Amino acid sequence: MYIKNLRAFLLVLCLCCTTIVNAQDKVVDEIVAVVGNNIILKSDIEQQYLQMQVQGYTTDGDMKCEILEQFLEAKLLEAEAALDTTIEVTDGQVNGEMERRLQLYRERIGTDRDIEKYFKQSMSEIRSGLDENIRQQIITQQMRSKITEGVTGTPAEVRRYVKTTDASTLPKISGQLEYEQIIVTPVVPDEEELRVKNRLRQIKKRVEDGSSFATMAVLYSQGPSATNGGELGYMGKGQLDPAYAEAAFNLEKGDVSNVVKSDFGYHIIQMIDKKGGKANTRHILMRPKVDVKEKENAKLRLDSIVDLIDEEKLTWKRAALLYSSDKDSRNNSGLVVNPMTMSSKFNISEVPPIDSKVLSNMKVDEMSDPYWAEDPRKGGGSYKIVRLISRTKEHVANPQEDYQVLYDQYLAEKKENVYRQWIKDHMGKTYVRIDPSYANCNFNNDWEK
Repeated sequence: MYIKNLRAFLLVLCLCCTTIVNAQDKVVDEIVAVVGNNIILKSDIEQQYLQMQVQGYTTDGDMKCEILEQFLEAKLLEAEAALDTTIEVTDGQVNGEMERRLQLYRERIGTDRDIEKYFKQSMSEIRSGLDENIRQQIITQQMRSKITEGVTGTPAEVRRYVKTTDASTLPKISGQLEYEQIIVTPVVPDEEELRVKNRLRQIKKRVEDGSSFATMAVLYSQGPSATNGGELGYMGKGQLDPAYAEAAFNLEKGDVSNVVKSDFGYHIIQMIDKKGGKANTRHILMRPKVDVKEKENAKLRLDSIVDLIDEEKLTWKRAALLYSSDKDSRNNSGLVVNPMTMSSKFNISEVPPIDSKVLSNMKVDEMSDPYWAEDPRKGGGSYKIVRLISRTKEHVANPQEDYQVLYDQYLAEKKENVYRQWIKDHMGKTYVRIDPSYANCNFNNDWEK
């Protein structure tokens, strides 16, 4: 009884004392809403508003009203999640997301000092606020998934959905294509590879003798991160070249690797820090130079392959398997896979510009002439031929060609309806009070009915 009365007293105290003074900068912090026993502060709204601006979010409505409603829903979800022992948040999840956001802030705002000025907080305060915010978001995401985990759809429901939905709201499918390729990359002489490896070994020795790795990266690295001292930021193994990742994740803080060969060239790598399954590394990248003669030889080899295919002495599939330099498509009969979707279909805008230019003038099943294609990511380039497998024009999604797209949209709407009903059911059972200053907000729900 005593504890129950104490909780009631504290809640009344919170409602009566609607201001909290921040001793650091003397700014008054108001309680703008109460959900059950939980309060939402004006500073919560302001900080989230600043974060969303940095992340590039825009809205046609009042963003602060939308943020407040997100907080109101979150408090309902958090209360339910507290009763569910299967919902948990790990430090690894939080730290990984925190570093991703801080890296985004650095890209959008500047240095850590610039970030502190923007948020009017120290980095330790920013990290603390992010920690709480991210934990809350992960909890609410998990709880929302729990609410809708049993929601499914059937083909009959999808067909009925398409028939009863205004066509203007159905997904628009961009023009797409599928294509195959055979790539022949010029051979790099052993002497040139040895020259690059020896140069990197010399630089590593200078770092071990006291030179700054970051300075060496600025001076000598051929990678795009050179201007940033070779620093890549926090990345997981799956975001890195496999050979690079294997070498990097075996390093301890401050260690420098031996020379590592990847698809991008040769590297030496320095470990800066590891957090939550991700590593922040610096590297110095050097690429062997391609000899003009070897470039000509690559063109001649590809011309010979084209002749054999034209004369039907060699199938496309066999040619790709035996001669293509691209390991990703070689074992797939030359079929190119979209790295964004892991599908063989590409929107026209997703195809590399040089390939798109060639493919745009081709018919289905036609094979191109050999052409030189630079690779801006990996440096250098290769000779290649492509074959167009299929092409579709832009159209409104239909069940015959785009069932999965329609199913995904239908299921998302169905889950959203289930979630919205859950919110309505639970908000009616919970005490909610919102400050009158938000009276003009156009909320999705009638929170104080």
